[in-house]
Amino acid sequence: MNRRNGQVLLEVKNLKKFFPIQKGFLRRVTGYIYAVDGVSLFIREGETLGLVGESGCGKTTTARCILRVLEPTAGQILFRVAPDSTVDLAKLSRSQIRPIRQHMQMIFQDPFSSLNPRMTLLDIIGEPLLVNGVRSRKERQDRVAELLRQVGLRSEYMPRFPHAFSGGERQRISIARALALNPRLIVADEPASALDVSVQAKILNLLLELQDRLHLTYLFITHDLSVIRHVCERVAVMYVGKIVEIAPTEELFDMPRHPYTEALLSAVPKPDPRLRSQRILLPGDVANPANPPSGCYFHPRCRYAIDVCRVESSLLGEVQPGHFVSCHRAAEIALRGVNG
Repeated sequence: MNRRNGQVLLEVKNLKKFFPIQKGFLRRVTGYIYAVDGVSLFIREGETLGLVGESGCGKTTTARCILRVLEPTAGQILFRVAPDSTVDLAKLSRSQIRPIRQHMQMIFQDPFSSLNPRMTLLDIIGEPLLVNGVRSRKERQDRVAELLRQVGLRSEYMPRFPHAFSGGERQRISIARALALNPRLIVADEPASALDVSVQAKILNLLLELQDRLHLTYLFITHDLSVIRHVCERVAVMYVGKIVEIAPTEELFDMPRHPYTEALLSAVPKPDPRLRSQRILLPGDVANPANPPSGCYFHPRCRYAIDVCRVESSLLGEVQPGHFVSCHRAAEIALRGVNG
């Protein structure tokens, strides 16, 4: 799949989300957690952008800000609602953004907690239809039956409750619910990480099949680089609230330009036992988002760091067509790819 020349559906510019730290009886603000700190990215229509990084780096917070589940502190979220119309979601009120929500849906990580155990499949999948004006129960039944067939489940399952299904089947139900309103953008937040490996492959292949059939656009969040390589055209690497590298998937796997990306790729399982000992173990701990270090946030753990890295932050810049990196030494250091 090559969708690199499509129109931009979503563009995020300098997105920030800070959570206040409150202490004392009066709950005075004594600082902030910089969960998302200046994220910029874009997704073309019909493509899959992977957002990867360690747990706690701000991936899910970024996605929730894009969908306006969380109010962003600053930045722009430009969404193309029509061929000649783009709106900044960050500036819209809750009433203004409500009609746009049907174009943006989310698949959650845990299929066991994301479905209401007291609702049948008809009610779970049909609820978005009801909220958006489909009052006829017969219309909802027909649409839910169609959605169940699209995700590989039988329409006879509509009267059943979530407890009657396995984890993989529940995730298929979640996917059907996300598709109910014919969205253009789907945010998939670790959609396969809670499932068995054999089931993971089936869910990922289902998502790819639905993308081709329904012309969907995905923001795919995961910490599993093997999954990223299978489903994504481009990858954005995130570290402590910042994007440190964005590149086409194969290019990033073969020629990473940021030391953090190199360390992540070294952890990808390899079939050759001679390559397993080459994993890069980063010293120290992940930077505290409430008290990040000066300069580049990664410099305390970076073996390539020099003086400028400790005092001056690096901006995300294009080092070659379509390949962006935030590193002072990107042009002078040679890093090892996944097969290096």
